[in-house]
Amino acid sequence: MKPAERRRARQFAVQAVYQWQITKGPVGQIIEQFSVDQDFSKTDVPYFKELLAGVVSRIETIDEKLSPYLSRKIGDVDMVDIAILRLAMFELSYRTDVPHKVVLNEAIELAKDFATDESYKFVNGVLDKALRSLKLRGE
Repeated sequence: MKPAERRRARQFAVQAVYQWQITKGPVGQIIEQFSVDQDFSKTDVPYFKELLAGVVSRIETIDEKLSPYLSRKIGDVDMVDIAILRLAMFELSYRTDVPHKVVLNEAIELAKDFATDESYKFVNGVLDKALRSLKLRGE
């Protein structure tokens, strides 16, 4: 696994989660569409699939974990921002092999790439609060 391939997997996963949030379409169909429409060379494709499927299959749990750290309801958060936050919370909760620092940094970079100019600050603040709380609880 190369870091650049994981980064591309996360970039595609944020886009796919965003699409799922809008369409609620089947994950398999979204994966198929991405495999046709996107250049997956130099991408950790299994990780992309795991991220998308993991976020969608655990959406309620992920949202419950995120909610205490948001200043507003999940439905009121920008759709790109919440896609990034859901992806990051999935990694923090279910991919314990990925260091927290990497998850936080990658989420900030995704916000800079895909969201509004100030979104990275929001994403950083939410995930920083979540990480501090998770560490205090020993998770």
